[in-house]
Amino acid sequence: MTIKVMVVDDSAVVRQVLPKILNQSPDIEVYDVAPDPLFAKEKMKKQWPDVLILDIEMPRMDGITFLRQIMAERPTPVVICSSLALKGTELTLSAMAAGAVEIITKPQAGLKGFLEESNRTIQNTVKAASNARVRSIHGGKKPPDAASVLLREDLASMAHTTDRIVAIGTSTGGVQALEAILTRLPRTAPGIVIVQHMPEKFTAAFAKRLDSMCQVEVLEAGSGERIIPGRVFIAPGGQHLEVQRSGAQYITRVFAGPAVNRHCPSVNVLFRSVAKNVGKNATGIIMTGMGDDGAKGLLAMREAGAKTYAQNEATCVVFGMPSEALRIGAAEKVLPLDDIAGCIAG
Repeated sequence: MTIKVMVVDDSAVVRQVLPKILNQSPDIEVYDVAPDPLFAKEKMKKQWPDVLILDIEMPRMDGITFLRQIMAERPTPVVICSSLALKGTELTLSAMAAGAVEIITKPQAGLKGFLEESNRTIQNTVKAASNARVRSIHGGKKPPDAASVLLREDLASMAHTTDRIVAIGTSTGGVQALEAILTRLPRTAPGIVIVQHMPEKFTAAFAKRLDSMCQVEVLEAGSGERIIPGRVFIAPGGQHLEVQRSGAQYITRVFAGPAVNRHCPSVNVLFRSVAKNVGKNATGIIMTGMGDDGAKGLLAMREAGAKTYAQNEATCVVFGMPSEALRIGAAEKVLPLDDIAGCIAG
């Protein structure tokens, strides 16, 4: 089946070069282009694309506003292709939170050469996006009342050790999913460590954004920081995150290293360290994402006595990582996104 693509970009170079690159793949057809969202709207009345490639900065309507309209009207896989993604981390995070599946950062100079050199990567990005499930992240279910979650956690805290650690791994679709989970957690939630596949320089802005929205404190991880209730650490882009033990305390270790399962940070690196150093006091959760990173690490956690969960297929944007974890027996239970916060809180 051919993937029907529309390109919406005010750059004539992009509208000329990108279709040529994508049409080299027998699985992809760029059937139309548009210089801005208003032109695109008219064209999409005749034929709706399987994947939309969208710039951010355009005349008459910006790409993020258009993205939000699309997700409200007819959720569709959207790939952001923008030079603003290089310097506008907040804009990029806003696009991902609004539902963008992938981000392509194009340079302001040498654009034609960049697109031609990145042809295989761009083709693969479009193919992966076409398989994404884009829908309301909450699935229409009302979020739990914050006070009731807090009460459950206060009661549970009397029966659970404060040494409990929750490790989460996610990739494509994880920006929206993590926001849905962390904004529901009370300030007494257990310490949480997260690997979200994200480029360098974006994770600090992502953590800051979440911190402004949550009762829990959300930070980009550094080395030697204590993991305590009410605190969430997100692995920095381009560096691995591990959990180590220091006496009766758990602390973070951040370090540069080669990619593992094609990723740095890698979910497998985090999960294996939790299996080794936290064992049965840990909970591991693998969520939406492409590929298989984290599956073997989650299995190691389960074998060490940890509770292990996978996000269900219906609420994943991409079911790759949870699917692989289930295939090898790493996850003992499958949960919809709406139930994960309650699982963490108590």
